[in-house]
Amino acid sequence: MSAIHWRGVLLGGLFLAAQATTVAAQERELLTLEAALARAGIVDSADEPPENPRLIGPRAEADAARALVDQARLRPNPEIAFEAENIAGSGAFSGLQATEYTLSLSQRLEWGGKRGARVRAAQAEARVATLSGALSVAQLGRSVRERYVEAVAAAARLELARDIVERNRELARIAGVLVDVGREPPLRSLRAEAALAEALAELEAALAADSTARNALAALWGEATPATDVPSVFPEIEPPATLLASPSALRLQVARAEREAADAAIARERSLGIPDPAISAGVRRFEESRDQAFLVGVSIPLPLRNRNQGNIAAAEARLRAATAREAIARTDYELEVTQARGQFLAAEARVETLAETSLPQAEEALRLVRIGYRNGRFPLIEVLAAAEARDTIREALIQAQEDRGRLAATLIWLGAQ
Repeated sequence: MSAIHWRGVLLGGLFLAAQATTVAAQERELLTLEAALARAGIVDSADEPPENPRLIGPRAEADAARALVDQARLRPNPEIAFEAENIAGSGAFSGLQATEYTLSLSQRLEWGGKRGARVRAAQAEARVATLSGALSVAQLGRSVRERYVEAVAAAARLELARDIVERNRELARIAGVLVDVGREPPLRSLRAEAALAEALAELEAALAADSTARNALAALWGEATPATDVPSVFPEIEPPATLLASPSALRLQVARAEREAADAAIARERSLGIPDPAISAGVRRFEESRDQAFLVGVSIPLPLRNRNQGNIAAAEARLRAATAREAIARTDYELEVTQARGQFLAAEARVETLAETSLPQAEEALRLVRIGYRNGRFPLIEVLAAAEARDTIREALIQAQEDRGRLAATLIWLGAQ
């Protein structure tokens, strides 16, 4: 048996193994984009999925911020004090005969609007945490859409690799027949077998890329095993119609809420610079005479050195920083929207051109060349060139569809409200 035949048997076995993988994949349920979003916890589902670890943190932060609002509403606790004076002294104060017992209750009074400023600052921080949590959900939705599109692109490239293997296997078979009957030199058969071996290697790489893409997708909802197979047809992801200068965009809302929280923090720190008096009332018992007397008192700190001036200055600096970040966020947002929309429209036009014009033409050219090759009118090199041209266009179409899907996911994230 010739070396050429043995090589053909080996390559055929590899192709059959790849075909078995294809059949097994087709028998499994395909994961849709909506199902992926539901598993990640982005959209509601009839079957409640386990809580996504990526959403627990932002939601817990929002819960903590709301709990701090409740804490800020609380007033200072009263204080109870007990004193015993003139105990176990000398002379007239020996023993407990001259002891005086005092029981008093004191309450600190918050002046300068401390409680209101504290509550408003806590509410502002809670709004920041709530909006940041919503932005995290939107970011997760973007990641799910992007990785789903990448997984679909990997599945489409895997399908393309299988088609190339099947085509090259057929060409290798035809080349072997033509060599046997003397219509082609043995070099043609070797070239066909080399092309088949290269296609099988590309198929293995495509299988690995498909598994990696599905792993990355499943990781977004906390699964260590690969996600269910995805279809090789790209989903329709429609971006929002209008985005520019949208004040309700989540990114801008977060920046605005951070600035408002920094402003509220200044009022809180200024209120803390105003001293709070404490009033007290109690009763005193004189052990020697068995008499009792009431007492009242007032105390107030003297703001001689510490007037909270450092914290006030720090809060004012944070407000300047937050105001600058808000302006930057608005400028960056408008630029990102403009760029993403322009790139999306360009990718959409490229998809339309490749799918409706370039690919049909390349398919027809390949069909005609293959017919001529079978009839002996074209050499193998012409078939390979036409096939490579068609495959290049298919790969370009997959890339354009992947770009369009990712850009649509970006625009949906930018438009989140």
